[in-house]
Amino acid sequence: MTKTKKPIDIRAVRPEDHDEWRPLWDDYNAFYERTGPTALPEEVTQTLWRRFFDASEPVHCLVAVRDGHVVGLCHYLFHRATSRIENLCYLQDLFTLAELRGHGIGRALINATYERAQEAGCKRVYWQTHATNTPGRTLYDKVAKHFGFLVYAKDVG
Repeated sequence: MTKTKKPIDIRAVRPEDHDEWRPLWDDYNAFYERTGPTALPEEVTQTLWRRFFDASEPVHCLVAVRDGHVVGLCHYLFHRATSRIENLCYLQDLFTLAELRGHGIGRALINATYERAQEAGCKRVYWQTHATNTPGRTLYDKVAKHFGFLVYAKDVG
């Protein structure tokens, strides 16, 4: 007998998704070692959540839903650039439940982000990940091109 994958619904986050979105967000932050003393302040998380529902904000959230439960998240934003007339789409956060990785959820979230970006007039979606994120990079190498850039940052405030 062939094992069939359960359908995945990708949609914009809704206020009632908070209690299922939050553990994914916390696990995503833990993956990047933002826990305990290095955890994001609660105000950051609460502000992010409010931004998803503020039409004046360029920050958006998609969720992957399977069997009525949120099993993945994707946060993206639109912004101007110096090298293009149209906005760019930055896929900032992507995360799925660990036990469901390899089931097409990350790919579905990325593809849905591509669709939202295209609808908004963007011609490029881009993101970054840590060099040690081997499972993520395996997927990313299949759905996008790595241009070889390194990221530098400095907190100034």
